[in-house]
Amino acid sequence: MRIEIWADVVCPWCYIGKRRLEKALASFEHRDEVEVVYRSYELDPFAPEVGTETTVQVLGRKFGADEAGTREMMARADEVAAGEGLEFAHADALHARTLTAHRLLHLAAAEGRQHQLMEQVLAAYFTRGQSLGDHDVLRRAAAAAGLDAGRVEDVLGSDEFRDEVMADVAQARAYGSSGVPFFVLDGRFGISGAQPTELFEQALTQAWDSREAELVE
Repeated sequence: MRIEIWADVVCPWCYIGKRRLEKALASFEHRDEVEVVYRSYELDPFAPEVGTETTVQVLGRKFGADEAGTREMMARADEVAAGEGLEFAHADALHARTLTAHRLLHLAAAEGRQHQLMEQVLAAYFTRGQSLGDHDVLRRAAAAAGLDAGRVEDVLGSDEFRDEVMADVAQARAYGSSGVPFFVLDGRFGISGAQPTELFEQALTQAWDSREAELVE
């Protein structure tokens, strides 16, 4: 069974949802027969390639809040993240477009290292407060994930995998999703948002049982 996850690497609820799904899979009896694939999504495709404003500044302008109010809003998500074992410290990270990070994730998928890179990129931004518009940050994440350094440079110096990223975004829209995280189980069951672990457990069982029932027919 395949699980596709549409996510952006600067989306706090995507990181939280990732952890919740992982917990559900850990107790799922057929977990060794489940393939998880990450699909690209850009929450802010108009962001600069190299960040000039912090996440707090950008969110404050988006929601019409002052700095104190924005930090308080972000702290609520931080508390939820802490409940999943995550420590967020990205409020002052520079806000940049995530297209290049997503292109590298497609390279990682081709090299069988997508899960490793996703975790490294998320940790760089959310835990260490590093900008994903900084190619050195992406290089370090790619190296930690075990990607071929030469291929990483090829991608960073070109538009390679851009079409694949755009195709992922288009597919999410075709499914009717207007935000992330968005999970598709077995190509048929959709889940929007970072739902509780218990819901993911139920969805995994439902999708598997439905799949098995069809195989029997």
